[in-house]
Amino acid sequence: MTSKAIHSLTRAFTAHPAKVNETYLEHAAVALGFAGQLFLAAGAALIHAALPIAFEKTASNKIRALHARMEHRN
Repeated sequence: MTSKAIHSLTRAFTAHPAKVNETYLEHAAVALGFAGQLFLAAGAALIHAALPIAFEKTASNKIRALHARMEHRN
């Protein structure tokens, strides 16, 4: 692999995290945290679909909170 190819590959993993002032690993940790929270929100929505009385606002509240958190990161 040439140095130009290595640079392009490295840039593919670091360009976006750098835009939000994070390293690749920091960005991965944040993204995984968001994924975990979205997974929980999806679970609440799934249960709510079967039992409308359960988790009435859990998923929407979580998504709003995640959106606000993401907007304040930039």
